[in-house]
Amino acid sequence: MKPNIQIYPLKTMKAWHFVKQDRRLGYEDNRIVKTGRTYKVSKNKPLELCLYGLHGSKRIIDALKWAPGPVVCRVDLLGEILLHDTDKSVAYERRVLWMYDATMILRKFARLCALDVINLWDAPDVVVEYLKTGDESIRASARASAWESAWESARASARESARESAWASAREPAWESARASARASAWESARESAREKQNKRLTAMIHKGHKK
Repeated sequence: MKPNIQIYPLKTMKAWHFVKQDRRLGYEDNRIVKTGRTYKVSKNKPLELCLYGLHGSKRIIDALKWAPGPVVCRVDLLGEILLHDTDKSVAYERRVLWMYDATMILRKFARLCALDVINLWDAPDVVVEYLKTGDESIRASARASAWESAWESARASARESARESAWASAREPAWESARASARASAWESARESAREKQNKRLTAMIHKGHKK
């Protein structure tokens, strides 16, 4: 299925974008991202999703899907053309309004996603304790226990998704943990409604963390 692409001249759109811990742009661009700056790419080439241009997503949960690191940026996509796909957009220019290292928030978000579906499986005590407290001293044990428990019983799809969400919440690095736990917890028919719930939760958490 082809993506839903529309062309808009002279538009500005607020979006979310993640960058690496070193705050450098990827794809061999290597420019350092700073608040207040506008980054541009040449208009000598046409914009193309995933291939050319500066990207962003309307929903933070969608931006997380493409995150190369834990630093979240609130941005304006601007310029002559924006191409809109189902989960991201691309433009010739991207202005950074603010940025925030969301490592700890992403870790907590991953645990909350796993707790949303904790009732769907018989989670070991150490897993429940880690998900509720975020105690780093038991994270490795919780992840190991979540993995081992999968082999002790049949793998019904909802049960397995819930177990996978808990296991993912304890992985490294934080942005991969958040992404994987959110994906696993948004299971089967409830997937889109769960994603919207996750989006509202993560957006609120990021805004609150940034304002502190």
